Amino acid sequence: MNTPNQTSTVDRESITPATNPLGLDGIEFIEYSTTRPQALGQVLEMMGFRPIARHRSREVLLYRQGAINVIVNAHLPAAPDAGAAASEGKPVLAAVALRVRDAAAAYRRALDRGAWAVPSRVEVMELNIPAIHGVGTSRIYFVDRHDKFSIYDVDFVPIPGVDPQPPAIAGLHFFGVVQYIGNDRTEDWTEFYRELLGFSELPPEQRFGILPKGRILQSPCPPASRFYIQLIEPEAGVLDVEDDEALQRVGLGTADVLATVAELGKRGVEFVESRSVHTEDRGALTKTWLGGVSFELVHDERG
Repeated sequence: MNTPNQTSTVDRESITPATNPLGLDGIEFIEYSTTRPQALGQVLEMMGFRPIARHRSREVLLYRQGAINVIVNAHLPAAPDAGAAASEGKPVLAAVALRVRDAAAAYRRALDRGAWAVPSRVEVMELNIPAIHGVGTSRIYFVDRHDKFSIYDVDFVPIPGVDPQPPAIAGLHFFGVVQYIGNDRTEDWTEFYRELLGFSELPPEQRFGILPKGRILQSPCPPASRFYIQLIEPEAGVLDVEDDEALQRVGLGTADVLATVAELGKRGVEFVESRSVHTEDRGALTKTWLGGVSFELVHDERG
């Protein structure tokens, strides 16, 4: 403790956390691993995505609508950590790529704070995108090429005759990711995202959508690109889970949930309607396809 005549300027500065230490600026892409890319592609197209480019050397497709990029990775021999579910054809949310100010600096900072590095498997004519291990077998990529020059300019070849910027249905955009975790693991994962990436915990009364379970973590991004991670433990007394942790589904924001549901319904998308989960102006949940793919719509005026 300082005495009255001592200055505390240095102490105050030393304990003031950086509000956005990595310069996070939203999600660049999410990646699915699967041995059934055509089936997953049909689901994505029903949701409004369009395939716009193919990877130069791998069985990988880039889908897009608006500012949402989805990678479908069927190059499983190069990604053995995709898990047994992917090898059985069940799509797995395998990675999230985060936009950062400086990818190399973000990667080094994460490693310095205890992250585990993912060995790169770069081939000729490919970018080296640094990554750390996330939940389960997933990866967290750091991307700093996302403006005039992007990672897709190097690694992907455009599909001829396809609009590279297909519009988003009803202004859909990334809202966040839902992560299933083990029993009594909320504090561990909160610390992981806070220490490595600068996330902060929202108060319990601040909730989004129609599934207000678990804990919500907010990214330190500017408001326009801010996204959220929802940590959900098994219900008490129902299931004992220790190792079965994974990214579970993607949240998409829209300014008008009901209008978006109606538009997607015309495309064949079905939504969960039950006593506990049903469509309303706060949000909606799609049915699950292929044993592991679902999307949650969340009311978000940024759309």
